[in-house]
Amino acid sequence: MVIVARPRHVLFAALATAGCFILLSSFSSTPSVLSPSEAGVIPPEISGPNPYAYDLPHDHSQIPSTRIPGGAHSYGYSIFDNLYLRNGTFYVVTADRSRFPSLDALLAVPLDRGVGFDLTANDSHLAFIDPSRAVEILGDSPIRLDELTVVIYDSRQFITHYYHWFGEIILGFWRVYSLLGITGMDGQLASLPFPKRFFLPFVEPGRWRDPAGIDGPLMRAACPTVSIETSGLWNDFILLDQTVVFTRAALVSREAAHRHSLSGRWFKMIASTMELPVPEGFWEPLRKTVLGNFLGNVESRNSDHDAGRKPVVTYVSRQSAGRRLTTEAHEGLVDALKQLEEEGLCDVRIPVMEHMTLKEQIELASSTTIMVGVHGNGLTHQLWMPSSAQSTVIEILIPGGYVYDYEILARNMGHQHYAVWNDTALTYPKGTTHEGITYPDGFQGSEIPVHGPTVAKIIRNRLSNAA
Repeated sequence: MVIVARPRHVLFAALATAGCFILLSSFSSTPSVLSPSEAGVIPPEISGPNPYAYDLPHDHSQIPSTRIPGGAHSYGYSIFDNLYLRNGTFYVVTADRSRFPSLDALLAVPLDRGVGFDLTANDSHLAFIDPSRAVEILGDSPIRLDELTVVIYDSRQFITHYYHWFGEIILGFWRVYSLLGITGMDGQLASLPFPKRFFLPFVEPGRWRDPAGIDGPLMRAACPTVSIETSGLWNDFILLDQTVVFTRAALVSREAAHRHSLSGRWFKMIASTMELPVPEGFWEPLRKTVLGNFLGNVESRNSDHDAGRKPVVTYVSRQSAGRRLTTEAHEGLVDALKQLEEEGLCDVRIPVMEHMTLKEQIELASSTTIMVGVHGNGLTHQLWMPSSAQSTVIEILIPGGYVYDYEILARNMGHQHYAVWNDTALTYPKGTTHEGITYPDGFQGSEIPVHGPTVAKIIRNRLSNAA
């Protein structure tokens, strides 16, 4: 049976020569990803005033103050203009400390979570100083790093994982950053540049990549010119013994993000960002840019779908992994899905992702309407599924188990999420959610059951009712 649970209420288009810009407006239109003028690449000569202007007074008596533009802050995700760094300490220059969030909401000590360390930051990590003392402390000639830098102020603990990188760090940052693109009362979004660089001060060179080799290529697809710097740059800046000013920087801290009250409801890093007034479709420009640079003309592919191509149901099999269905359940699910295909309702794909190239995986995700799978990293590929009235993620869990990893992604992407406990399905309308998380015995095991006809019924309803 399918249960609509009785919930508690809760609240790039193309390469650019000087930088990568992404169109954040006109979600209802479908411009070609391959055309810079249509895709949102902003030529330098018509891009307007430099948003990263850093004006130093002629007498060098005072350096520019720090600000959070457009209120672009959520616990653990903060964007600053004129953020200073000297000898391993960030500095916020302000005459009014009350205009900034608490230090606990900005960052934490960059050590592993959950192993007993005190992660409370102090002014050796980030200090607030009055403009009258700024030249004394920072000097009058800081080295400028122009354009947007994303500083991931964390240890390596969660960085080397596809879900944690794209589903939390990038997605959470993009929600906050999108606030700067909102224009006018209608909530439309204007073009914003992709970050110039990502900076991981506490990760050794080359050790930010995930074992599956997904994150690196996807970052290059998002913006081929992006720089990813690690501890070497941090140490160089310390040895340089000079002040560096980031004319615009995003500061990301996992522990700080988890300090928000919503973390106790969602139990996810991006929980606090779910309160932000970000328009639906905020992720779509980034999705299109990644697909355009990975696969080519995405819009022509979508046109093929609109012309009558059947919806694609993708069952991400984990039968060669540790967490998986029983053999009987797997075979029953395959039979039920094949029956839908025989009825002419959809095309069914049953990939083993580890046997496919990354391009093949992303291509399949980009054409998928409904994604089915046991709780696992493969469901992160929903990031590249197109959102529609039919788009759905069906997550199979051990009965009684519940976590928010892929539900929270689905909400951000505009897909309907279902959790399936054998023959019972739970789904939560917008504005509602499940109560808490549970990891019962067998959650990570190889004996997860599922009733294939239950999954098939969800798919049939989704494709029929939304058609």
